[in-house]
Amino acid sequence: ACNTTGTATDGGFPEATFAWRVSRRLTARLEALGATVHLSRTTNSRDDWGPCIDRRGRFGASVGADLTVSVHGDGAATATRGFFVIRPGYRAGYTGDILAPSRRLAAEVRRGLLGAGVGASTAYGGDGIDTRRDLGTLNMSDVPTVVVELGNMRNGGDARCMTSATCRERYADGLAEGVRAYLSAR
Repeated sequence: ACNTTGTATDGGFPEATFAWRVSRRLTARLEALGATVHLSRTTNSRDDWGPCIDRRGRFGASVGADLTVSVHGDGAATATRGFFVIRPGYRAGYTGDILAPSRRLAAEVRRGLLGAGVGASTAYGGDGIDTRRDLGTLNMSDVPTVVVELGNMRNGGDARCMTSATCRERYADGLAEGVRAYLSAR
């Protein structure tokens, strides 16, 4: 469904709020580096959650972006912990033109998060990178793109970090470094 909060910690901290707070910190870091940042939503309110995945996917191209990073928190089984970066898989007519740069973006974002001290997921291959062909946010993009699940909101340790302003700073630092490294190498 569009315009929902997504998952939440067991204590009720919603994914939408987590993603919003990390994205605002990330925006500040990237703008300090000279980047122009466009967010797909302008507030953290019920009327602005979302947008739907097709609009999210097309958003980067609609604002002339060099790349798109979609920030999330996972809602997997409680034993799963850590971040993973999802890059698009091949979908004929959709992702062929962005596969290689999205692969590089995923690698740089992974490297940035690891460098910031964020642990890679214990699932999804265990290396912090996953490839998906079934996510509209990735399939509808016309610019290099990744979806980042920064941690598992159902895991107690990850949830403590995700609800901490200090940890959200680390997430933003890692994402900013990944974006910076990707753009510097183009």
